[in-house]
Amino acid sequence: MTWKCDNVKISEEQMKEPTGRSCESCHPGHDRSKGKGLSLKYRGFLLPGVVGLLIVLGETGLVREVFGLDLVLLAALVGGVPIVFGAVKGLLRKDMNVGVLISIALIASLFIEEYIAGAIVVFIMHVGELLENITVAKTGNAIRALLDLKPKTARVRRADGEMVLPIEEVQLGDRVLVKPCERIPVDGVVAFGQGAVNQAPLTGESIPVEVGVGDEVFEGTLNELGVLEIETTKIGQETTLAHIIKLVEEAQADKAPTQRVADRFAKYFTPLILGIALITYFATGDVIKAITVLIVACPCALVLATPTAVIAAIGNAARRGILIKGGRSLEAAGRVNAVVVDKTGTLTYGNPQVTEIRSFSKKTQRDVLIRAAIAEKFSEHPLAKAIINKAQELGLKVPDPSDFQVILGRGVVAYASEQTVILGNRKLLADQQIALPQQAEEYLLAKEANGETCLLLAENDRFLGVISVADVLREGTHQAITALKESGVKRMVMLTGDNPRTAEAIASLAGISDFAADQLPEDKVNTVKRLKQQYKVAVIGDGINDAPALATADVGIAMGVIGSDAAIEAADIALLGDDLAQAAQAILLGRRALRTIKMNIYLFSLGLNAVGMYLAIAGMVGPVMAAVLHNIASVGVVLNSSRLIRYKSSRSQRQS
Repeated sequence: MTWKCDNVKISEEQMKEPTGRSCESCHPGHDRSKGKGLSLKYRGFLLPGVVGLLIVLGETGLVREVFGLDLVLLAALVGGVPIVFGAVKGLLRKDMNVGVLISIALIASLFIEEYIAGAIVVFIMHVGELLENITVAKTGNAIRALLDLKPKTARVRRADGEMVLPIEEVQLGDRVLVKPCERIPVDGVVAFGQGAVNQAPLTGESIPVEVGVGDEVFEGTLNELGVLEIETTKIGQETTLAHIIKLVEEAQADKAPTQRVADRFAKYFTPLILGIALITYFATGDVIKAITVLIVACPCALVLATPTAVIAAIGNAARRGILIKGGRSLEAAGRVNAVVVDKTGTLTYGNPQVTEIRSFSKKTQRDVLIRAAIAEKFSEHPLAKAIINKAQELGLKVPDPSDFQVILGRGVVAYASEQTVILGNRKLLADQQIALPQQAEEYLLAKEANGETCLLLAENDRFLGVISVADVLREGTHQAITALKESGVKRMVMLTGDNPRTAEAIASLAGISDFAADQLPEDKVNTVKRLKQQYKVAVIGDGINDAPALATADVGIAMGVIGSDAAIEAADIALLGDDLAQAAQAILLGRRALRTIKMNIYLFSLGLNAVGMYLAIAGMVGPVMAAVLHNIASVGVVLNSSRLIRYKSSRSQRQS
């Protein structure tokens, strides 16, 4: 029987089963969590709503005339007590926060009986805080959306039969059954069945991935087609999804360099403004002007300028399968003007295949392949896998080598049947003092010009033949390189361990004019160091083989790291999918975040504060208008930052 997500018919009884099914496309509105905590959603509106209502009723004067109660004063007290209480707690911790300045301004306005000014200050303060919380809540949707992907139960097959268990009771090695329209509850390997798994919530890739026996699957992804039996390899906090949630939470808590500057500035800003207010009072003798300075000059907007923008941008990125590890990484990405990109696994699929076997001796092609397979049998290199796969495809029996040695950046030397088998590049054969015939040199030039990698085989001191391997350029690579250039990147460099001719062919296909070939890991690090002398450098690699270069760069971007905890940890930015264009999106988002932060600081914070203070000292505004001006700046910062939540580059919009 074929199961398909769009058409599958599930009975009402099945819908009631606690199976963790959460396919919104199949059952819209079927969400058991709805209705819970709705009162919490609106609780933040309560205090500003009450204060605002008291101000409106107080200004009518009806209650004062009938009961003798000034509701405006009550509004100032109701809204002001939490602010003053918070300021006192801060002072006890020796923290001169902005609440201190607000509290002083509030108390001073009440002292001179400017009740409406004090009430408006606290009202707009609470409205600004509400807007900030709404913005943060929206950016928190990235985490909540990831948390919503975690099924609560799993259908497990054990010796005593099939049962539905809470996810906490699932154990390593358990066989978990996942039907169409169900989210996969664990990380594991498909032990039986075939399916089409939608990994979009994790990778941003909307096209379902076809999986079968032996393929890896991840918690939270949606099985759209087929029935899968999965052997559990990771559970609980060890799954890829749990790891991603933790990183996003840590990233949103991380402070950017500009945020630290703003924090330090705000710390000294409070006593500075108190000083200016005192000078205004002694110079003019007008206490109203001094209090107006206090009201208008509070640095709330400055304190909000960076964190609101950083949190909004990181939340935006997380929804697109881009993990940015905090404000520092976001700001660094925004300043990148040079990109170094690895070839294998980044520009190409990293899944090379043998294209031709050529003997330059009396040995047959079969003999050449067997000897090459012996040398590479225990190697994890992608080129080694291509040779082993070819041998298996032809049904060849490959004996184990008695010993082997990997020569980094050159190849491998193995020992079998008292023979020394040498397989690698020109440098390896030169090290072994093995010369190439002219015919082989001409063959290599033709192959390498076509973008193929050639592995040279020798036995003892005799050259035997060549195995040509090709790695296909990823679909959309040229467009992604163009997007990187359009994002403001001034220099693009491709690094590879391949020979110059192969490197030139791949670089040309990708649209990169600057490349370095024959690169060992230390050579890549040195290349990045040289570039850092002139540029802010991002390195894009697979996160494991390129770890030294990623660590050396100003920004390390690891691509296609879903399922790889080590790769996610190694990079500043982790792209969960295999789409190189996501790197351009991350850089563009960083640039937009930097522009937003600068606008928040210079326009809404320092600019409006300076204007407000001038107007206050000149006597052109009173306490009420000062309260309005001060809070316009804070609200402006929050609204400006919130635009990052929905930000899309113009290129992304064209593609969508």
